Amino acid sequence: MAKDGIRRRLRRERDPEGRMALGDHLRELRRRFLIAAVAILVGACIGWWKYNLLFTAIQQPITDLVHKRGQAIASLNFTDMTGSFSLLITVGLFAGLIMASPVWLYQIWAFVVPGLKRREKVTALLFIGAAVPLFLGGCVLGFFILPRAAEALLSFTPDSASNILPANEYLDFVLRFILAFGLAFLLPVFLVGLNAVGILPARILIRAWRPAVFLIFLFAAVMTPTPDAWTMLALAAPMIALFYLAIGICFLLDRRRARRSPQSEWVDVPDDQASTL
Repeated sequence: MAKDGIRRRLRRERDPEGRMALGDHLRELRRRFLIAAVAILVGACIGWWKYNLLFTAIQQPITDLVHKRGQAIASLNFTDMTGSFSLLITVGLFAGLIMASPVWLYQIWAFVVPGLKRREKVTALLFIGAAVPLFLGGCVLGFFILPRAAEALLSFTPDSASNILPANEYLDFVLRFILAFGLAFLLPVFLVGLNAVGILPARILIRAWRPAVFLIFLFAAVMTPTPDAWTMLALAAPMIALFYLAIGICFLLDRRRARRSPQSEWVDVPDDQASTL
């Protein structure tokens, strides 16, 4: 580790602009990945410790629906001898992914924006401060909407029949449903982050609002496979609102950046007009 630090310092001295070589990028990627993996593993250990509590919460929509219908409309079953063990591993890793979200979100941002300056470090901290509550808030919203989605899907079952749900397939549906809401709520954070580093100007976002709204509804329809439109709207509506909020923040950042730039007096002047220079 000390030798790697010396090598990186020597490379910075050779390259005053602070650009990283390909080998440095790969080593940085490995380091970020290991930190994120260890954090997820620690969270997974806590998830395995509280497995029974987590499984009860995941199974709750089915249990509530059975009590509501007054019959065994659905039940979770394990189709093989290793099914229960596989479910324990998956639930633990999912819990670790949620609990370690502050760590792996920061590792993603820190790798995308290497060689942070002091002002950019503040931007990174703001990124994490916004990304973590949005991701967790999206997951919580998905968890509360999950019972409605399960009820809508199982409502087509005749009164004389019941659903025998493989536990692993049900868990895959639950995890994809909850993660879809959590990741969808990260959309404005990444848009503002890309704008903050000068990659994505606000004018490009406002020009692309029509395809963006279409893609948001398409994403919501794919990630919420229910026959009713309310579940899709529950995901699409917050995403659209956050998308326009991100556009507004990007406009403010662009305006502040233009005021600070020495070229702001002539760079935006049309070609057929004379600048103050």
